[in-house]
Amino acid sequence: MNSDAMNPDAMNEARAHLRSIFGFDDFRGRQSEVVERVMGGKSTLAVMPTGAGKSLTYQLPATVLDGTCLVVSPLIALMHDQLRSARANGIRAATLTSADADWRETMDAFRAGQLDLLYVAPERASQPQFRDLLASSPLSLFAIDEAHCVSEWGHDFRPDYRQLRPLMDAFAHVPRLALTATADEHTRADILAQLGIPASGMVIAGFDRPNIRYTIRHRDSAAKQIIGLMAENPGPGIVYAPTRRKVEALAQQLSASTGRKVLAYHAGLPAEERAANQAAFVASEDIVICATIAFGMGIDKPDVRFVAHAGIPKSIEAYYQETGRAGRDGDPANAVMLWGAGDFAQARQRLGELPEDRRTGERTRLDALAALVETSGCRRALLLRHFGENPPENCGNCDNCLNPPKVADITQVARKLLSAVYRTGQSFGFGHIQKVLTGSADDRVRQRGHDQLSVFGIVGADEAALLQPISRALQARGALVATDHGGLALGGNAPAILKGEQSVEMVLPPTRGSTAKGGRKRGDSGANPVGDPLFEALRDLRREIATEAQMPPYVIFHDATLRELAAKRPTDRAEMASVSGVGARKLDAYGDAFLAVIRQY
Repeated sequence: MNSDAMNPDAMNEARAHLRSIFGFDDFRGRQSEVVERVMGGKSTLAVMPTGAGKSLTYQLPATVLDGTCLVVSPLIALMHDQLRSARANGIRAATLTSADADWRETMDAFRAGQLDLLYVAPERASQPQFRDLLASSPLSLFAIDEAHCVSEWGHDFRPDYRQLRPLMDAFAHVPRLALTATADEHTRADILAQLGIPASGMVIAGFDRPNIRYTIRHRDSAAKQIIGLMAENPGPGIVYAPTRRKVEALAQQLSASTGRKVLAYHAGLPAEERAANQAAFVASEDIVICATIAFGMGIDKPDVRFVAHAGIPKSIEAYYQETGRAGRDGDPANAVMLWGAGDFAQARQRLGELPEDRRTGERTRLDALAALVETSGCRRALLLRHFGENPPENCGNCDNCLNPPKVADITQVARKLLSAVYRTGQSFGFGHIQKVLTGSADDRVRQRGHDQLSVFGIVGADEAALLQPISRALQARGALVATDHGGLALGGNAPAILKGEQSVEMVLPPTRGSTAKGGRKRGDSGANPVGDPLFEALRDLRREIATEAQMPPYVIFHDATLRELAAKRPTDRAEMASVSGVGARKLDAYGDAFLAVIRQY
């Protein structure tokens, strides 16, 4: 298909379907530009933030164009989530995965031209027999979801994505739509090349998620800090921990201390337990899941109210994607990262285990993450600049903008610390170095003669309070590195600092008592900020319908739709049809039940 083949009325029909099927009066952001390109047969790479409605840019054209849209998606769970939502809107959709017992019926429906959408994994799409199946019925579009997986620059590289180009080239007349929320400049260029999309076909909708509040704190006690976060956020949440053992320990602590249901998720759990925990979380309105990064890409849950990291993520790209699982419905959400110096020390040690050709790129990513953790400026601005944007200096919705930190020149104390590390032999941990600098001559210090060094006792009481934060900062920057036995050694630009060639500035730690909280008063970010009893009644009805239909509540209606219903209080179906998110299929299925509740108020 080419742009000349587009029916001039096709976009009008698409807009009509937008209202009748999805229940929306207009497109959001740059959705209309992407949809118009797809309707015109133009291959496109759409870089859109999570929550911007990427799936609509292929689901809507699939209801208008002749033939089936093939959607390539990386995870079965994600496909099944999107399948539920598509079918709830009356779209003819199916999945063809190893978990589907009805694969024969699906293939028959495809051959008969009875599907708008067919979801498959890249591993299946690359098989020769699958190409034969595709040749048996017209195709309208190739939609490649999570397209950063095609790139070695991408943080979730999947080799099978590299096999999609030959498949699509075999159907050269079918346009291609690649979709991602997480792609820097290198990754974007690689996606275009790997999927055969012209550079002129790129639509970048921006990376900003203004409804997410970013907060980054030093980790004092992850459990206590996250308990404070949970107290402020009664809705669903995700807590990322770095290891399976920490996932299970945190899940137990959080559950015991809060009374909330907190489930664990990691690759070491039995498959049945993992699947059950994921399903319970997706269907819930208040469950918290504690997980390794194995969890999340397959989750299409819009009402996650917070994402907490109990350790540093792998990169800024990973952080952006993982925090992007919060607030996909557009309502306020919190993203909190808790970090420790050991996180960066371990990450820098792992760099040495990588192949030589990957070390430079991964070191650059780690340095960028350290800059995000340590910045005194706007977190959002730094994030967006990383992805090539030019944002305002202040966002008004991150911890540094809401409570600007104090920055101090700590060059002299840093030089004393680095000098003590060097003069004691670069093999002792922070505790020993601290004793030497503050003049605490215990047996270990005296036995090694460290009480005779020129650095013994050179740090006074005021400077002593800064030693630990400075040690953390220098480890994050790589000027101090951990040895195999837990000691500290000089690294990176430590020699330049010692020689006085580089100064060192640092954000001063916040006063005692500050927690991981997102800074929002309890209740003002809740699902029902005005305390409307009708909203709660509508939510109860939604929960009943969802339980009976065995689907997550958000598939019925989002909270935003319920709030609009509670505010407008429609009296009949015609009035209810004007509410955002109420399409024809849902109006027929649920309209009378919701109108009956509204009439009671």
